[in-house]
Amino acid sequence: MLASTHSGSLIGVCATKVSVEANSGERGDPRVVLVGLPDAAVKESLDRVHSSLSNSGFSLPRTRVTINLAPADLKKEGSSFDLPVALCLLSSTKQLSPTPLEDFLIAGELGLSGQIRPIRGGISMALLAKHQKLKGVILPRESAKEASIVKGVDVFGVDSLAQAVDFLEGKVHLEPVLSSHQVLKDAVGLEHDFSDIKGQHNLRRAVEVAVSGGHNILISGPPGSGKSMIAKRIPTILPKPSLDEFIEVARIYSAVGQGGALNADSMARPFRSPHHTISDVGLIGGGTNPGPGEISLAHNGVLYLDELPEFKRSVLEVLRQPLEDGEVTISRSAGKITLPSQFMFVASMNPCPCGFLGDSNNSCRCSIPQIQKYRGKISGPLLDRIDIHIDAPAVDIAEIQDSEQGESSKVIRQRVEQCRDIQSKRFLHEKFQTNASMTDSMVEKVCSLSTENQNILLQAMKHLSLSVRAYTRILKVSRTIADLDGCKSIERNHLLEAIQYRNLDRKII
Repeated sequence: MLASTHSGSLIGVCATKVSVEANSGERGDPRVVLVGLPDAAVKESLDRVHSSLSNSGFSLPRTRVTINLAPADLKKEGSSFDLPVALCLLSSTKQLSPTPLEDFLIAGELGLSGQIRPIRGGISMALLAKHQKLKGVILPRESAKEASIVKGVDVFGVDSLAQAVDFLEGKVHLEPVLSSHQVLKDAVGLEHDFSDIKGQHNLRRAVEVAVSGGHNILISGPPGSGKSMIAKRIPTILPKPSLDEFIEVARIYSAVGQGGALNADSMARPFRSPHHTISDVGLIGGGTNPGPGEISLAHNGVLYLDELPEFKRSVLEVLRQPLEDGEVTISRSAGKITLPSQFMFVASMNPCPCGFLGDSNNSCRCSIPQIQKYRGKISGPLLDRIDIHIDAPAVDIAEIQDSEQGESSKVIRQRVEQCRDIQSKRFLHEKFQTNASMTDSMVEKVCSLSTENQNILLQAMKHLSLSVRAYTRILKVSRTIADLDGCKSIERNHLLEAIQYRNLDRKII
């Protein structure tokens, strides 16, 4: 007897449809044959399925059974096929009615006792089921909790093979798992707040501009100037993500088995801060079977690299494509995948190896060649892709002792969200939503300058020897500053402020 159901194979962060078919009653030795380009983990599923069937009170097949995972030219990986294989096997041997199987997408790993264990990519499975217009998706209970955020498809969580069979037979009624993310709660925590920061008014302003327009920012300053302190508070002023944005983030974390790392009670944007010893693969993704790296885990959020020159040159150079395109393409012998990587890039560094160049309280011990070599670790093309370069001078003791608190994250966040609303309306019919992501044609359209401002920018280009890409970045930042002020056109003060945010384009002496 022939039985079939639907499942999925995780490729990168997306699930590809896989049909699971089982045919029993064939002539030959009583054994189960698995075909369809399975990897080692999938081949081992037969042993897990046999033990699970026995310990769950079901009979093992007494004839030859062929199980096919289609399409046959797609390599199948992981243990998520255990549950659909077991259910198809039961259906083909008439221990389960075949009709309900066609209505669901099924995935899950089986334990020897019949217990069902979590899998990676539950959200991607639910999205696939929704796209295929199936009745629902059956997943391990923990994976179902993650996948329940997907609207438009019923997600059912099961704990054991026996429970899954009873549900399909109608003996047990299961309610679809309800998402814990029903409301976009405020993700601003109590641990960090911008009101904790003393002084650094220019830096606070630059960070607000960067977040408002989604611009990349590089903070340069001596040790103890508050670079890391401010960077770690950026998530508290980020605008709330939409449900679709958060699903994109959750899908990536689910695909790498870190779905539990997301806050179960609020929809916060991710903040990733890898150590400077990270490898190219760790940052951009890859491996034998290509998967997401830190830049994809920072999708729709912030990637923060502290002590930027300490990262390997090769690691920094792989950032070029994702910073420009918002995605990264990885090619390996096992296949080629494209991963999302639309993030706000935040970096910090010392102005020189000793850290005290330009510090009024400490003398710099570095020579010009040492400083040039230190800064030379960051290539010109990478600097061009960073919209805002800002100095963070040492904080005066009097400012630290000042009892007056600065603006809170909540107040700054309100201005940021108002600015983002302006951009959302402006780019309503575009694929992007922020000024930083504008195309060149859109820059010409919304960042026009008066003749006087064109001359100012031309002089700055010549004086600072700026590239064409830096020219475009200045216009984008100017547009954001104008949006913060509620102005329809870019004024002289907006342009001048944007030009001053190119500190590292200036000569050392």
